[in-house]
Amino acid sequence: MKLARSVTFALAALALGITGLAQADNYPSRPLTLVVPFPPGGAADTIGRYYAEQLSTSLGQPVVVDNKPGAGTAIAAEAVAKAKPDGYTLSLATAGQLAILPNLQKDLRYDPVKDFVPVAVVASVPNVVAVQASSKIDSLPALIAEAKARPGALSYSSCGNGTLCHLSGELLKHLSGTDLLHVPYKGSAPAVTGLLGGEVDVAVDTLTVLAPQIQAGKLKGLVLTSAERSPLLPGVPSATEAGLPGFVASGWFGIVLPKGAAPELVEKLSGAIGVIARSPQTAERFAQNGISVEQGTPAGFAELIAEDGKRWGEVIEAGKITLE
Repeated sequence: MKLARSVTFALAALALGITGLAQADNYPSRPLTLVVPFPPGGAADTIGRYYAEQLSTSLGQPVVVDNKPGAGTAIAAEAVAKAKPDGYTLSLATAGQLAILPNLQKDLRYDPVKDFVPVAVVASVPNVVAVQASSKIDSLPALIAEAKARPGALSYSSCGNGTLCHLSGELLKHLSGTDLLHVPYKGSAPAVTGLLGGEVDVAVDTLTVLAPQIQAGKLKGLVLTSAERSPLLPGVPSATEAGLPGFVASGWFGIVLPKGAAPELVEKLSGAIGVIARSPQTAERFAQNGISVEQGTPAGFAELIAEDGKRWGEVIEAGKITLE
């Protein structure tokens, strides 16, 4: 009986392995969906649409972008976590979604580790702190001085609660000892529009979104949340140059699948994404938008999620940061 059971289990395992390989060989046989947790117009949408376009070519099936903004990226995450793990629903996950929001909101209906299978990190981009071109504030020290002179009077926009835009603003407050009022929007485009329209005094958003507005003279960049300046905005100082060396916060973006996705599908997608990441065209396209190309293994991406979750958890705890 024991021998019979062992043979049965072995045959079942072999059958599962063969099924997984066959599934990978036939995959994909129909269109795929890439869920992006922000509305059109931001860095996430730029990255998502580029990879959707390139994966459509390499996989031989259309990859349709589905923008699901809201709840600080939680709406998109919950939708993907509940999706069938057959490889046809992909998600462009962000640092805010998997490393920041879980440290801020304990009643989330998704688990950043248990509910997703990391496939590949694909890009990263720093944030910029900007004000209207007509503002009398012309530097980060000037912003800090104004905020200290009028505690709680100045407001800053972010692309949503629990996003890296939000946490960058809170990190600025914590490091500078200032009190800025956070005004969350449902995405980068409306957040920047809010600043341009005078609804807020400051915007904290991605280099991708703010660079064109600064280059056009509509906004003034005060500081880049990175250790070095960007070729897109050579006149905007780095965090160190602006006198706040700890103000470094670059957000990453990566592709994940719902939990239960077969390893063979993860491997196939990871390989296709790796080819795209190594293309000179990708580096050139991303550089035009202030985005850095990233690449690595699924295991490496999983480590990044865990490490960043711990790092931002410490920042949130130290700064006593909460969601409004």
